[in-house]
Amino acid sequence: MTADPSAANEQGSRWYGLTTVWSDHIREASVGGGDWRPVKRTRTFEDVLAQIERRIAEDGLTAGDRLPAERQLAEQLGVSRSSVREAMRVLETLGVVSSQVGRGPDAGAVLISRPDSALTDLLRLHLGLASLEPREVIDTRHMIEQWAASRAAAARADTSALAAALAGMDGARTAEEFVEHDTAFHCAIADASGNRLIAAIMRSLRDSMRRYAVEAVERLGDTSILRADHVRILEAIDRGEADEAARATSEHLAHAYPALFPGEH
Repeated sequence: MTADPSAANEQGSRWYGLTTVWSDHIREASVGGGDWRPVKRTRTFEDVLAQIERRIAEDGLTAGDRLPAERQLAEQLGVSRSSVREAMRVLETLGVVSSQVGRGPDAGAVLISRPDSALTDLLRLHLGLASLEPREVIDTRHMIEQWAASRAAAARADTSALAAALAGMDGARTAEEFVEHDTAFHCAIADASGNRLIAAIMRSLRDSMRRYAVEAVERLGDTSILRADHVRILEAIDRGEADEAARATSEHLAHAYPALFPGEH
């Protein structure tokens, strides 16, 4: 998709104006006022993070807005550029900014919103460290997905994405391919609930458990029962039957993870 030059110029002008205001704040600080404050020298990048977070909240910045360039931030905060870079790396890992190299209006990190990326990394690490058990993640998914399926049905949400994922599962030749489309199916349910946080959490849960999901499909071998479950869930949402959608989702997870739901399949 081709960027709109007028939109880029408008964005650049907006940030030039904003950074001018920020520079004025720093000049005010030198005579006892202003918003930016020189940060402490211990764990400096954490103080840089705190100030960036404060400005994001106070200025009402949103995804697509641009932070001041690295050099400008370092000068305004009275810290080294390496401290600013470290803070930006943390924000990038958290899915809050996308660092870009540029000059003039194109300089500075761009704010983004990818909460699922940070949640996925966090969950995967804690699963690897055994501080979280797979059962705990599946239980969480169980609660969330029942609610999401119920809400999607109550709203008579569009199920075209679910149908496409179901077709993908039918054509899958390996457990990995099946899980890829299965993940798309269940994330589509979360999307259909209309709750963006639920959708982000669901993607994180599914991505962090991908290896376990592949192993579960390999153990199961025949996926026909899972397909029947998916059809049942899709049809319940189509008909607007919230209770049936939640019930079908619960029974589906019991079929997928029989060892975690003894006596429920």
